[in-house]
Amino acid sequence: MKFANRRIKAEYNRLYALLDGIDANQLAAAIPLIQNSAFMKVTLDDMQMQIASEGVTDVYQNGSNQLGMKQSATIQAYNSLIKNYATVTKMLFALLPKAVAESRLQAFMADNE
Repeated sequence: MKFANRRIKAEYNRLYALLDGIDANQLAAAIPLIQNSAFMKVTLDDMQMQIASEGVTDVYQNGSNQLGMKQSATIQAYNSLIKNYATVTKMLFALLPKAVAESRLQAFMADNE
């Protein structure tokens, strides 16, 4: 499997390992979710750095007299992507038996700190 960068590959491998032991058919179905989740996580991390350095607002100018502030395009994209990431993550953990999901969710959260 080819990855755009090593960070996405590392996140993919981390998520794949969290799903270790699930049924092979479920794992095959989960591969696209894992790929998308890895991409989203890395993209969210990049967006966080951009937002931290550039802020959450942009200055806009409509014509010569109207000047103001608006929410940045990056923060809008981030807000949308974080919701999708949460949904995909929830779907991945739903594949695990409840007891396994709880312990692996704790490991997942610890890795994201």
